[in-house]
Amino acid sequence: MKKKLISVLLCVSMAAIIAAGCGSSPKGQAEENKETTEEKKTGKDTNTEKTDTVFTKAMAQVDADLAPLPKKDTGVELGAIESTLSNSFWVTMQEGYEDGAKEYGVTVDVQATDSDTDTAGQLDILNNMLVKNYSAIAVSPLTEDCLISGIVSANKDDIKIITTGNQVNEDALKKAGGKIDAAITVDFRNQGVLGAQYIVDKNNSKGKVAIIAGNEGGTQADARRDGAKETFEKAGMDVAAVEQCDFDAQKAYDSAAAIVEANPDIVGIACGNDDMALGVVRALEEKNMKDKVTVVGVDFTEEAKAAIEDGSYDATVAMSPYLMGKEAVIIMLKALEGQDVSSVGDSTPMAVVDSKNVAEMSDWH
Repeated sequence: MKKKLISVLLCVSMAAIIAAGCGSSPKGQAEENKETTEEKKTGKDTNTEKTDTVFTKAMAQVDADLAPLPKKDTGVELGAIESTLSNSFWVTMQEGYEDGAKEYGVTVDVQATDSDTDTAGQLDILNNMLVKNYSAIAVSPLTEDCLISGIVSANKDDIKIITTGNQVNEDALKKAGGKIDAAITVDFRNQGVLGAQYIVDKNNSKGKVAIIAGNEGGTQADARRDGAKETFEKAGMDVAAVEQCDFDAQKAYDSAAAIVEANPDIVGIACGNDDMALGVVRALEEKNMKDKVTVVGVDFTEEAKAAIEDGSYDATVAMSPYLMGKEAVIIMLKALEGQDVSSVGDSTPMAVVDSKNVAEMSDWH
C-alpha cells in the first residue's frame, strides 16, 4: 500500500488523451460529435470527466489498499480532532473527513484547536467528545504526550481511537494503561529530506542554508526539521540557522528577515510548512533577495499552489490531507466492524511540486 500509492502520484499518463485526439474513425467521429452535443446541453466537459488525474488515481488506490471496505449507511457517529482551521491544510483534511462520512452514510464532528500549540485546548476537545455518543474518534495530536490521559479514558469507554499523521508516544501511553486502535502514519522526516534535497540540487550542494521549523516537540515539526538538517549537512552545505517559528507566517517572516540580514549570501531556506514558507518569501521579496534564495515548504496548500504558479515560490512537498481525512473515516468504520487495522501504516501520498509539474496537480487536495 505504502510505496505503490506514492508511485501513482509521480506518474501522469498522457497516452489516452493523445489517442483520443488522433485518427478518429467515422464511428469515433460520431461519438465525438455526440459528446460535443452533450457538452452544449449540460455545460460539462465530458472528456475531462472521463480522464483520470493524478488525484483520482490516488483516491482509487486508497480504496484498493484499504479493502475490504466497511459497510455503508450504518449511521454511526464519529469524531475527529485537528489543529487550527486557520491553516488550509487542516481545512482540507476536514473536507476529507466530511466527504468520507457522507459517502459511507455516517456523521462526523470535526473540531480543531485555536492554534498549533494549544495542547491543553486539544485535550479539552477530546475530553468533551468522550461524553457524546461517538463510537470512534480520530486525533492528530499536537505533541506525542498531550492526549494520553484522554485516550486512556476513551479506552475505558470502549471508544475506538486512531491517530492521523501526528502520533502518540506509545511507550508512555502503554505505561498509562492506554492504546490506540490504528495509526495513519506519515513519513514527516522524509518530507524534510525531500524539501532540503530540492534546495541542495538547485544549488549544487554549495552555500549557506537555513531551516524554519514548526513548534518545538511537535511530531511533524521536529521530524521535518531534523530531516532537512541531516540532508543539508550530508550534502556539505552550511546550516547557518535553525529557527522554531510555531508554523506561524509572521514569526517565519521575522526570522527570515533576521537570517538574511546576518547571512546575505544565503542560498536556500527549508520551511516546515507552506504558511511559514510564504512568510519567508515575503521577507525575501521586501529585501529584493527572492531570486537569490530557493524556498521550499510542505503541504501544497492552495496559497502555495498559486504562489508556485505565479513564480514567487519555488517548491513544496505535497501530501493529501483530504485523503488522510477520508482514510480516517474508512479506518474508524473498519475498526468498529472488528477488522484488523493495526498495520495501516504510511498510506499518505507525497510528491515534490514546482513550476514544472504544478499543472499536473491542478485538482490535488
